[in-house]
Amino acid sequence: MKYLATIALLGFVFFTSCKTDTKTQNSSDNTSENSSTESAMASDKETSIVEKIAHANGMDHWARVEELKFTFNVDREGNPHFERSWIWKPKTNEVTALSAEDTLTYDRNDSDMDSTAYKTNGNFVNDKFWLMAPLNIMWDENSITTEHTAEAEAPISKKKMQKLTVIYGNEGGYTPGDAYDLYFGDDYIVQEWVYRKGNQAEPSMTTTWEDYVEKGGLKIAEMHKNE
Repeated sequence: MKYLATIALLGFVFFTSCKTDTKTQNSSDNTSENSSTESAMASDKETSIVEKIAHANGMDHWARVEELKFTFNVDREGNPHFERSWIWKPKTNEVTALSAEDTLTYDRNDSDMDSTAYKTNGNFVNDKFWLMAPLNIMWDENSITTEHTAEAEAPISKKKMQKLTVIYGNEGGYTPGDAYDLYFGDDYIVQEWVYRKGNQAEPSMTTTWEDYVEKGGLKIAEMHKNE
């Protein structure tokens, strides 16, 4: 079955200041989406593969993002077109879900979401992961285990690439225990990935990561295809 997912970037709002350099810090104790810390690339410790992938995709520029708008589109053979649009303010974690039927704004920091907001946030978590998985994985580093393979065959192109396997813990989150295999070159930009539900051996979904655009230093793949 042919599968096509696209990301339409509707807008980014960046914080600007008189400083030339903006730095973000990665700390093992605080890797949240809205943390503004000094870059791990500048630290003395060895840089992990997770950090290298995140920084290659623009992690150093994330602290400048005030607001982003995007639409997640899915076209699956034999099924009608599907899309969801979002406005996200990372510094406050306010999210607005936009659809033809309704608009919902909620606070992701709210520990007592109602059922509607909780379900909507699950959709947002999914779409945000498609938008910027390389950054999400670094934010989630305290709840994942990883394994790096120096050379592996990518599932679609059959090219030799590096592979990072990411496995989420079995507790917490919307999809506990799920696994991802990310395939990338020496530039640490993801080119293909495999999603494995519940860390099963067989792929649940395999797609490309392509048609990258750069916005304020962030690299976003706007196209994902399964062939």
